[in-house]
Amino acid sequence: QVQLVESGGGLVQAGGSLRLSCAASGSIKSINTMAWYRQAPGKQRELVAEISSGGVTNCADSVKGRFTISRDNAKHTVYLQMNALKPEDTAVYYCNLRQHATPWAPYPTNYWGQGTQVTVSS
Repeated sequence: QVQLVESGGGLVQAGGSLRLSCAASGSIKSINTMAWYRQAPGKQRELVAEISSGGVTNCADSVKGRFTISRDNAKHTVYLQMNALKPEDTAVYYCNLRQHATPWAPYPTNYWGQGTQVTVSS
């Protein structure tokens, strides 16, 4: 099992910045991908950004140039630096870790944090 604990959400004015952190603990494999998703009221959960244990990143077009994902493998922690925040970034942000339980597992197992609220006022 893997546990994920997020921190860093809050209320910020448009144009401001926030930094989210997510610390993972438990049975963490050396190869995994950590990501941030978000879900706004009435909308589906969507991928914001993800980063592999090798440092390869991918992010949604809506946040490119404003958000940066990074990780500290030694601390099993992933960060999301959010700059130039917009009201449409308001959502609950969820940390995700996915990894294969065994080398021959056909699909990865997904783990989720409890979520942290980010509210951007106009």
